[in-house]
Amino acid sequence: MKGFQIIADFHHCACDDALLQDAARLASTCLEACAHAGLTVVAQAFHQFGDGCPLGGATGAVVLAESHLAVHTWPELRAATLDVYACNVSQDNGKRVQALYNSLYATFQPRQVQKQMLRRGDLNHPFNTVSGS
Repeated sequence: MKGFQIIADFHHCACDDALLQDAARLASTCLEACAHAGLTVVAQAFHQFGDGCPLGGATGAVVLAESHLAVHTWPELRAATLDVYACNVSQDNGKRVQALYNSLYATFQPRQVQKQMLRRGDLNHPFNTVSGS
């Protein structure tokens, strides 16, 4: 189960307001980015907050054959959070995860980022520690 995960907080996004405020726009952006990265979408769910309020954010999840993408927006803060994860027994999907992240980074245009990268399922990777519990 070789896996690679990127968790990121995008701050001060310079993207179009609609991306932060419109669940349909967020969904189409995420689906396009997944396809561009070579990942296989098997399901999706997106939700609009605020009942038409101009500052209502959106949240969404894309279930991938390889794992998932989760995105949440805060228009009032011009912020978004991402969780991109892909795994596979027979291949390393790290490049696809990075491509998906890069696409979303370019679209949201954050001026500041907090980012964590995790290698999962590889007990020999130097970032990982092994515990009995």
